[in-house]
This record gives sequence, structure tokens and C-alpha cells, in this order.
Amino acid sequence: MVKYLDLQKINASFEPELTEAVERTVTSGWYLFGAEVEEFERRFARYCGVGHCVGVGNGLDALTLIFMSYVSLGRMQRGDEVIVPANTYIASILAVLRAGLKPVFCEPEWETCDIDADKIEALVTSRTKAVMVVHLYGRMCRMDAVREMACRYGLYVVEDCAQAHGAMYNGKKAGALGHAAGFSFYPGKNLGALGDAGAVTTDDDELAGRVRALANYGSSAKYVHPYIGINSRMDEMQAAVLNVKLGRLDADNHQRREVARQYGEKIKAKELWLPVVDDEQAHVFHIFTVFTPLRDSLQSYLKARGIQALIHYPIPPHRQESLRDYAALSLPVTERIHREELSLPMSPLLTEEEISQVADAVNSFFVSVNG
Repeated sequence: MVKYLDLQKINASFEPELTEAVERTVTSGWYLFGAEVEEFERRFARYCGVGHCVGVGNGLDALTLIFMSYVSLGRMQRGDEVIVPANTYIASILAVLRAGLKPVFCEPEWETCDIDADKIEALVTSRTKAVMVVHLYGRMCRMDAVREMACRYGLYVVEDCAQAHGAMYNGKKAGALGHAAGFSFYPGKNLGALGDAGAVTTDDDELAGRVRALANYGSSAKYVHPYIGINSRMDEMQAAVLNVKLGRLDADNHQRREVARQYGEKIKAKELWLPVVDDEQAHVFHIFTVFTPLRDSLQSYLKARGIQALIHYPIPPHRQESLRDYAALSLPVTERIHREELSLPMSPLLTEEEISQVADAVNSFFVSVNG
């Protein structure tokens, strides 16, 4: 079987360093606010090219804490609007709502599946305070156009980088292209922990300080709580794992691009829409997406041949029961993406044989469909 993502194989490839890091942390007796978190924050800030990295509990909290901090600092007020891509994972939307703000859905570009920078301006109102971009599937958004528009209207730009660790746009890494960014280190990410973890990156000193305080019960000093905060802290174990894996992130992203290149060469089905890559550094292929109206049939066909393909994501946010207030929105591009998307196996450790097996099965499916 070709797994969608073989985490056991990936983690095994980091041995013995991974086990050594875990054992070192366990025996240290220090599990929060320790040297491993400090080292990771320093290294990841430098890697992204920003002044601050604040480790938190997970990716959703990272985004939520950014918006909570803007409200806490008085830069936003509850009820203010944040323009978001309509086709993102629901966590992006939940972060806005948890901070007491209002998401405004913007259609994506079909060609890239990223937010359509040309459609943002029409959604700006007097209550708009920010634009959230999501570098979906690992592909960078058109940040020049987004930032130019945001600058004209005095809007904050927040990056959701949960799928874009190490991606670059015009020489700058994801996490350094807006006013603040949220990262997830969920185990399956390009840079993944062994559990939940996240981080906020920013050059804004005041914002970084407020995020750090709000993530620790709103504390400015031990037992002093000037703000209403939450408990969201990266632990030493996850930081130790991330410190091991960070050193290989660029090499692993290179291998992901190589897998994508081979898929592009080997898959011959003209009826299948494949990712468009105009700048290879701008895509780290967290997910290798293909699109077809025959998505469900193709997924079943691949499964019968021992190939695990997943759907990211079957239901768009505005069609979720939890967001039923937005159900009446007409978002045809978003709905087409969620209706037709299929994710082929993607890993820096996929072999040429496995890539060929997947491509041959995809080609075979369309030959059978076309008779």
C-alpha cells in the first residue's frame, strides 16, 4: 500500500537524534518554559527572518492569539471584520470568531486555490481591520498585491502558514510577509511535532509581548494577570522534536518539490487539473492536489489498488453546521474546489517506484473512464 503520509517512516528517518532529544527532555525534569522552547523560538525566528517567535499550544491558538492581542491592544474592537479566504480549513475562520471578530469570506483563484487578491478590495468596509491570507496546500499567495491593497486601507495582514513552512515569496519566507503569522506543527505538517504545537511570528515587539502574555493566562509576571488570557504553551518535548527536524526542513521541502515534479511528468490524464508551479520556491507541497469532477470515483479506484488518497476538504466552511449563519453565501469557486479536490500521497520519502505506482493508477483510471 502507498500511504498518503507515512509518519512512522518519516520519524524513523530522524533517528537516533529524535529519541535522544526526547530522552534528554524527559530526564531534564524541565517540561515548560525551558531551554528547548527558547532555542526553538530563537532558531525559528531566524529561519523565518523575523524578530520574534512565540511558541504556543497549536496552530488554531496561534491565529486566535494574534487577533486576541490586536483586540487587547486596542487596535481592533469586537465586531470588527477580517477578510478570509472562503476555501480554507475551518480553523482559520474559528480563530477570527474566537477573538470576537467577524469573518468576511473572499473567493479564491481557481488556478492557485489561494485568496483572490483582486476580489479583496470590494469586501472592505469601515469595520474591516485585517486580511488573513492562507498559503493553502503549501503555495504562497500573491503577497505583493495583498499587501499593496492592505496598505492603502490601513489593514493588518495576517498569514496562516499552517501548510507553508519554508515556502518563499520574492526572497522572503512565509511568516515574514505580513504583520503577524500563525504556524501549526501538527505531526503531519512539513515541520511536524509529535503532538500539537504552534507558533506566532512577527516583527511587532508589542504584539509579540501581548501574545506571550495572553498565552500564559494573561500574565505579565508570576501571579500577576492584567489581561484575560488562555493556557496555550508549547511544551519542552515538542520543542525538542522541532529542534531536531528544523535543520532538515529545506531539504525535505526540496524533496517534496521533486515528488511534485515527477507527478507532473508521469501523470498524463488531460482531464485532471494538476498544480501550476510558476515559482518553485513559492510552493512546498504540503499537499499535492489534483482536481476532477470524478474525484470520488478516482479516490475509490486508487484505494482498490492500494493507494491512499485523501480529500482536503470535503465541506467548505460556509456549509458547516457550526457556521450556518453563512450558508446563504454564493461561493461557486470555493464550492467547486471542495467538490473536486483530491490529495495524492505526498512525502519527502516517497520512492520513484511509489510515485510511478500512483501516476500509473491515475492514468489507468482515466483510460478506463474514456473507454
